[in-house]
Amino acid sequence: MDVREYDLIVIGGGPGGYTAAIRGAQLGLRVACIEAERSLGGTCLRIGCIPSKALLESSELFRATRDEYAAHGITAEHVRIDLATMLARKDKTVKQLGGGIDHLFKKNKVDRLLGTGRLAGAGRVSVATTEGPIELASSRILIATGSVPATLPGVAFDGDRIGTSTEALTYSEVPKHLIVIGAGAIGLELGSVWRRLGAKVTVLEYLDRILPEMDAEIAAEARRIFARQGLEFQLGCRVTGAQVEGPEAVVAVEGREPVRGDRVLVAVGRKPFTGGLGLETVGIALDPRGRIPVDEHFQTTVAGVWAIGDVIRGPMLAHKAEEEGLACVESMVTGYGHINYDAIPSIVYTQPEVAAVGRSEEQLQKDGVAYKKGAFPFLANGRALAIGHAEGRVKVLADAQTDRILGVHIVGPHAGDLIAEAAVAIEFAATSEDLARSTHAHPTLAECLKEAAAAVSGRAIHA
Repeated sequence: MDVREYDLIVIGGGPGGYTAAIRGAQLGLRVACIEAERSLGGTCLRIGCIPSKALLESSELFRATRDEYAAHGITAEHVRIDLATMLARKDKTVKQLGGGIDHLFKKNKVDRLLGTGRLAGAGRVSVATTEGPIELASSRILIATGSVPATLPGVAFDGDRIGTSTEALTYSEVPKHLIVIGAGAIGLELGSVWRRLGAKVTVLEYLDRILPEMDAEIAAEARRIFARQGLEFQLGCRVTGAQVEGPEAVVAVEGREPVRGDRVLVAVGRKPFTGGLGLETVGIALDPRGRIPVDEHFQTTVAGVWAIGDVIRGPMLAHKAEEEGLACVESMVTGYGHINYDAIPSIVYTQPEVAAVGRSEEQLQKDGVAYKKGAFPFLANGRALAIGHAEGRVKVLADAQTDRILGVHIVGPHAGDLIAEAAVAIEFAATSEDLARSTHAHPTLAECLKEAAAAVSGRAIHA
């Protein structure tokens, strides 16, 4: 069998993998990227971030037309859903973006291999394709295979009534009663989609709060807002099983009555996808959480093999994987690649959005860090009132001694866009005074960030 030689082999064509492949080619490497799916972009593009955001946008437009536009003097009678068109638009968006990555690969001369990659000893990768096996060789192999949905014991997935986010993106009709297991970002986003379109939605969560990775105060406010939108929360629930019984899907909860609906979305997180990679052929052992151990330069315990994204430690975020892909490849070639993990934002694309960057109050308290806090409500912001979305607040946490910004947390309109300014501020070690004294255009939502920063030292003007 012929062996194809490359300077870099990337296993996985998701956000981290395709970004790394392109950057490697830009730096002069001959690169191959192996992806099992026909469409590049990974879970994020095909069955995750992008299709969910398309449905979130469509469903919010429907809800706003039905519930809000009359207050603006816009009357629309007999508003109805064309779900097939909505789903088709989602699919078109995914296809367009996937084709864009194909174009970028061709532009940068990255070899795209359709198949499943597996380590086959030191410096070797075997690729199973529909046309037979291919053998590749390189002194640089990068694993970027992402993650898959986590499962629950006793939950009988049938790919229809009981499924994951993949199925929840393609329901052919609006559920009468959707039961969501898990109150994290995925559960709340897709629960919101189907609630807006008319479903009753019950969210079951093992913990006593929603959004466990977010600042507790902000998460509590978000819960109150979502409850007013009609999401029903049952917290402190230990789900022990789920199965289909005739036309119903029944979820068993320890110490409580079963919850009955017509569909169940299991959204209890994700786990690294490392099966079938042949890690044992080079001597790589997974950590207790099933992740690939790496050092600060993403090097595994074996020379010549690196890993990034969801298969290693840290939050499972597409943009985190992208930045790791860039830093990893740049470190391979130039000797330097860096990421400030304190400046990686997290966003939940509900309405209103929830966003965070840096450390939460709970983390600062746990670590014994003295801090100051400032907050500002969207209700006191002219732009928020003008657009009719004034729920929520901005919260800024700063070091009590140096005033350096340690964390920013937002629940409110366009929080996902506003958090970018906070991420840049943390990246450049800005203080709350720096942010408060920077001129923000009026009227804008960003003024809330300025006012919250001023509130750290008791100088907010409009609250």
